[in-house]
Amino acid sequence: MNAKFSKNNTPIKLYRHPISGHCHRVELMLALLDIPYETIDIDLVNGAHKAPEYLKISPFGQVPAIDDNGFILSDSNAIITYLEKKYNDGYEWFPQEPTEYAEVQRWLSVAAGEIAYGPCAVRLVKVFGVDLDWDVAKQKTDALFSVLEPLLAERDYLASNNITLADVAGYSYVSHVPEGGVSLQPYPAIRAWLARIEALPKFIGMARSPESI
Repeated sequence: MNAKFSKNNTPIKLYRHPISGHCHRVELMLALLDIPYETIDIDLVNGAHKAPEYLKISPFGQVPAIDDNGFILSDSNAIITYLEKKYNDGYEWFPQEPTEYAEVQRWLSVAAGEIAYGPCAVRLVKVFGVDLDWDVAKQKTDALFSVLEPLLAERDYLASNNITLADVAGYSYVSHVPEGGVSLQPYPAIRAWLARIEALPKFIGMARSPESI
């Protein structure tokens, strides 16, 4: 258990696996908002996520989940949206202007769809040995990057020229896709986008696994 404290808040409990991209997106949001939290690692390999006591916290047996002083929530995109809404630091992580709002919502859906079935899936095969079709996941990754590269050549972040929740949701698996056997070298605009996020003063990274490329 690792704890990060501040003067004014009681730490949020973050139930996670330390090299899960879904969990990292929540930890990144916590760090960027400077919210105090403590991490509680769930042993997925030995089935701790399916134990009855954990299913009371996360009924679908998934990580991440949080306990914010009695308010319990699972699903990474739901959690980062909740954190932004409750602990907003004055910056519009989820802009209310209609077009930017829609763009952020679109990329949250991409994080749960194309990113999950592409960059996340290739990494699940190579890092965790999950029985998925790597070739199909690689094709989905290539298709995603064919959209991301020209988009990020035109603007700094996914939804606009300002960082939003969309980038928090998208960063982790794209950044770690070389661990799944996909090189980022052909994508300078994507790499520049990742570097902009990593340069944020409160950025916190996820532990790197050996690259499989």
